[in-house]
Amino acid sequence: MRTPVAMKSASACIDAKINELGGWRGKVLKKVREIMHEADPEIVEEWKWAKPKSPGTPVWSHGGNVCTGETYKNAVKMTFARGASLADPSGLFNSSLDGNMRRAIDIHEGDKVDEAALKDLIRAAVAFNLRGKSKPNPGGQLRLTKS
Repeated sequence: MRTPVAMKSASACIDAKINELGGWRGKVLKKVREIMHEADPEIVEEWKWAKPKSPGTPVWSHGGNVCTGETYKNAVKMTFARGASLADPSGLFNSSLDGNMRRAIDIHEGDKVDEAALKDLIRAAVAFNLRGKSKPNPGGQLRLTKS
């Protein structure tokens, strides 16, 4: 009989990532996480795409993926899954601007994050995800969706 292996919660994985990074990247990821929860108290933390040679990525979702929190040597990248469909009046998106779906914000050491604008963008991403999810199901027909 196999012994079950305990899985760390997504929040614990994100905590560990922040602690592992330390320095400015750890502080930025921690701040991004705080902003996510302030913008949407119902946001869900997930840990996705872990593979043997890849530790995984923090993901925040509500009605679908909202944003990832990837970390690189020179940047913390917030990739919005449906960013190309979101209005960005403050011009926060500065990366992945050519794609049809995603848009990203690269935060470099010393960059100041416009918290109010970022919260607005997060709320817009959540609203986009939730649009159409509460439509009535006419005739009780089964609807299949991909997640």
